Amino acid sequence: KAAFSIAPAPAPAPAPKKAAAAIMFQGTSSNAGKSVLAAAMCRILLQDGVRVAPFKSQNMSLNSFVTADGGEMGRAQVTQAQACRLEPEVRMNPILLKPNSDTGSQVIVCGKPVGNMRVGEYIRYKPTAFAEAKQCYDSLAADYDAIVLEGAGSPGEVNLKHHDIVNMNMARHAKAPVLLVGDIDRGGVFASFVGTMEVLDQLERAQIAGFVINRFRGDVSLLAPAIDYTQRFTGKGTFGIVPYVKNLGLPEEDSVEFKSGSFNDERTGEYAVDIAVIDLPHISNFTDLDALRIEPDVGLRIVRNPAELGAPDAVILPGSKNTLGDLGYLKSSGLAGRLTELAAAGKTELIGICGGFQMLGNNIGDPDCVESQTGRADGLGLLDVSTTMSKQKTLSRTTAIHLETGLEVSGYEIHHGLTSAGAAAALFKSSDGEVCGLACENEMAWGTYLHGLFDADEFRRWWIDRLRVRKGQAPLGKVQIEYGIDHALDHLADVVRDSLDMKRIYEVMGL
Repeated sequence: KAAFSIAPAPAPAPAPKKAAAAIMFQGTSSNAGKSVLAAAMCRILLQDGVRVAPFKSQNMSLNSFVTADGGEMGRAQVTQAQACRLEPEVRMNPILLKPNSDTGSQVIVCGKPVGNMRVGEYIRYKPTAFAEAKQCYDSLAADYDAIVLEGAGSPGEVNLKHHDIVNMNMARHAKAPVLLVGDIDRGGVFASFVGTMEVLDQLERAQIAGFVINRFRGDVSLLAPAIDYTQRFTGKGTFGIVPYVKNLGLPEEDSVEFKSGSFNDERTGEYAVDIAVIDLPHISNFTDLDALRIEPDVGLRIVRNPAELGAPDAVILPGSKNTLGDLGYLKSSGLAGRLTELAAAGKTELIGICGGFQMLGNNIGDPDCVESQTGRADGLGLLDVSTTMSKQKTLSRTTAIHLETGLEVSGYEIHHGLTSAGAAAALFKSSDGEVCGLACENEMAWGTYLHGLFDADEFRRWWIDRLRVRKGQAPLGKVQIEYGIDHALDHLADVVRDSLDMKRIYEVMGL
């Protein structure tokens, strides 16, 4: 009699994970408010108990950030990650373009530079970049219940649509309904909605869920006829009207607001301390200044020519993506001469951060033409250091001690330069003993590679008080205001939640 063994039934296959819900904010133009609304949506979803993460396939910005594992990504997705209370990671922004000329950019993919490309070169490279971006999105979507995506510019740019990797093509990959954002403060918002829909093809129009009117001031009821007209013409409804919110307290994504002049301090009155910031043509990471803007005794102003400079208590030379080019601008504009005069007068403190630090020195060499075609230039000669550009890019998160006070500062480094000290003395030392800031003997000129050092409340107050004392004023002696954006994100989320039809948004997301 044959004996038979019965094999156990195979375990049932695990049910496939449901695809992450998604929503995407695109705009009728750049600076329509996509980044801010995406950050608000991230915080709203978080508040409602949803495991959420941000995503933007391609960002073009000179404001970047270094992740914990040494990758580089755009600051907008960093803010959005903070809205989700997540550690920023390069999956959230897999492609970053950092313009270094009018026609070219450094291309960063998955946190690492892959080269400098002119426009045509990058268009040819885009399929490779998009494949990486889609992989990053799929990986992120597998880890979270919802993804808030952000587009770039406008989906209606007919000359760019055939190689789009950040707007409608990304929305289709993510199966994300799109909310089209228009800035009514600029005017023409309804024409922009209608015009954008007109240049989209049938599939793209189907991807649009509706419209969001942003930055409105006035009586909402006055918009009803235009909203009705837009719905009749396009077949798409308006999901809400977000009011104009002044002083959001959030880092800017790019230099649009900075260059427009709205970065200047809008408060009125006299300030104990006058700080001037030099606007460089290729300025980068000007978010270094955000913490100074909130101080009650500081007036922060942007300077673009020698006549505006005056005799401030301090001048900050910020970062630059084209240090030698911006150094040439300082010389040709006459600003370099005025900075030298201020240094000789001995009453104005000169601070350089990253590229600004390099400019303060004796010379900058670029033998491999990493950032320029000139090879070498004399610096301002206000700090006894010399810099050589290296092909290898430094990307690191750093914690350091201010040697004079023992106060801790922290931030991140993003630079190609290797700077050596002459007679300049160490000012900051990192936790591993590396010097990350140098100063002249009387500390009236100093520089560092550390982005974000003014975010440290104790150090920032100590430095402002030193400026006060130099002017004969009493120091305030204690922190006046804590720098952080969490409360700002909560406030933003409250405003946006009250302004948008969240029930409809959750329905189109499938939540």
